[in-house]
Amino acid sequence: QVQLVESGGGLVQAGGSLRLSCAASGRIFSSYAMGWFRQAPGKEREFVAALKWGDRTAAHVDSLKDRFKISKDTAKNTVYLQMNSLKPEDTAVYYCAAGQVAGFARRDDYDYWGQGTQVTVSS
Repeated sequence: QVQLVESGGGLVQAGGSLRLSCAASGRIFSSYAMGWFRQAPGKEREFVAALKWGDRTAAHVDSLKDRFKISKDTAKNTVYLQMNSLKPEDTAVYYCAAGQVAGFARRDDYDYWGQGTQVTVSS
């Protein structure tokens, strides 16, 4: 079993930055992907970024890769999402996920999910 706890969300003005954290407990296999997804009101949960726990492989959705960056600290069992130049359209609940996936963006492949952290960007 893996437990994921997100933190770092909040209210920020447009143009600001936030860093989300996802603390993982339990057994994280090197083959696992650790990902960030987000869900805005009335929309489907969408892929943001992910990385492979055991190596340097990472991916970001094209529309966000210039502003968002995923990273990890394996000693702390924590994954981060640095979000810069935030826009009102980035407002969503951000979720951390983990699991053995066939592709980083394959939402349904992820086995474990956190409870989510709210990010609100005001204009």
